[in-house]
Amino acid sequence: MNSAVLATIATTGFTVAFFHAAIPTHWLPFVLVSRARGWNRSKTLAVSAFAGLGHVALTSLLGLVIAWFGFKLDESAGRLFPWIAGGVLLAIGAFYLWRQFSGRGVLHHHPAGGHHEASEECGHAREKSHFEDELKDSHLVSKKAGDWAAISGLFMMLTLSPCEGFLPVYLSGVQFGWHGFILLSLILALGTLAGMLVFTWLTLVGLANVPVQKFERFEAAMLGTMFCLLGILLIVLESLGLA
Repeated sequence: MNSAVLATIATTGFTVAFFHAAIPTHWLPFVLVSRARGWNRSKTLAVSAFAGLGHVALTSLLGLVIAWFGFKLDESAGRLFPWIAGGVLLAIGAFYLWRQFSGRGVLHHHPAGGHHEASEECGHAREKSHFEDELKDSHLVSKKAGDWAAISGLFMMLTLSPCEGFLPVYLSGVQFGWHGFILLSLILALGTLAGMLVFTWLTLVGLANVPVQKFERFEAAMLGTMFCLLGILLIVLESLGLA
């Protein structure tokens, strides 16, 4: 049963990481900078992967803190830990659902100085124009700055915006120890890089007519639902003596 629980947590983690990376902030800037600088597809995908690794590294570092705290709590709480972890997950899930139903479903961050217009007319074209306006005077696309300056800027932009939605997944895997932490970190990397590279590539080849902005508006609801289900799963299994 523990293997089934870990598989469920890992599947949830991959889903969270992949769809979080599908949001335009994780791939559209790379496409726009690539076009402005005349990069080929291979270089653009390589830069995306490089920045994605920074994104994963900071998220994993934060996850390490959560895991360490969870291990200490597990030692002191014993059999109460699944109830505590389940309750925390339910609270986090309820918070995300509240955000969704209160009109704050868009969770991602735009580059410094930007803002998001969460209107029905926003759409992908409006999102793209928004990024173009922010990047047009940036060193990321300036010919006066070299490619390394652009690559470094893209790396820092994504690295300093960790996948906060994945952090509760680390908490749900505390009972599996460091093995669980390592597995979830690998799942985070796989899901994040897959999402970024797939949508970067689709856009580069002109096939990105995927309505990701619709998913973007319901990201909070998706996260809230999954965390509530995870919390319920931990509590039910503990009640049955299977956790």
